[in-house]
Amino acid sequence: MKKNLPEIGDLVVVTINEVKNFGAKARLEEYPGVEGYVHVAEVATGWVKHIRDHLREGQRTVCKVINVNESRRNVELSLKRVNEHQKRDKISLWKNDQKAGKLLEIVAKSLSMDPETAWNEFGSNLEKQYGNLYAAFEEASVADPWLPDVNAKWKAAFQKVAGENVSVPYVKVTGFLEAYSLEPDGIERIRKALDSSGIEGLEITYMGAPKYRVTLRDTDYKAAEESLRKGINNITDCAKKNQVIVEFTRE
Repeated sequence: MKKNLPEIGDLVVVTINEVKNFGAKARLEEYPGVEGYVHVAEVATGWVKHIRDHLREGQRTVCKVINVNESRRNVELSLKRVNEHQKRDKISLWKNDQKAGKLLEIVAKSLSMDPETAWNEFGSNLEKQYGNLYAAFEEASVADPWLPDVNAKWKAAFQKVAGENVSVPYVKVTGFLEAYSLEPDGIERIRKALDSSGIEGLEITYMGAPKYRVTLRDTDYKAAEESLRKGINNITDCAKKNQVIVEFTRE
């Protein structure tokens, strides 16, 4: 499922095995049997007085590959060339890869096949299509329909396992609306405008005249932002037609 060795520039998850004064040995979690070395000069920016202030045995972290010795299956690593954002993203991706591997085993078992066969038959194609296998499980757990052009026995099993084991995290975007009308039936006009968003999942909560809280949940932040924008535009258009003044601000 994976390459035998990482490439220069790759970010890799490692577990520190041994720490000495001039560097540390590490096990590359994604590459069985491959060992790495972090020289003290690559541990942190500036002078490192005590390497154990930065690394300890058993520690799991993320390093950047700066050299690869293919014959020895050994890589040189850098800790200082990885920022905190990169570290969080890589650890999250690695954990999801671990989960995806276990989920694929469950799918394979339900189909009475071994995991390697499942990977060759559909897992590798899904990884290419989605970028990583866990993203395919996430999509399968919420999309209806999922892969409408695929008619295969494994599809139903894959969706079943995804639905039972994957919970897609939701993002939430919020803001506030203020709505005014001087017309005799102003309350009804305001209500009509607020009901005109046309966006599923957009919630409007009364907070006391003239203020309303607007909340939208989605599985993707950009999609949520776009849906919120469309909803507010629809409300604004309807409000203008009904002599209602609305003002929207983000939280």
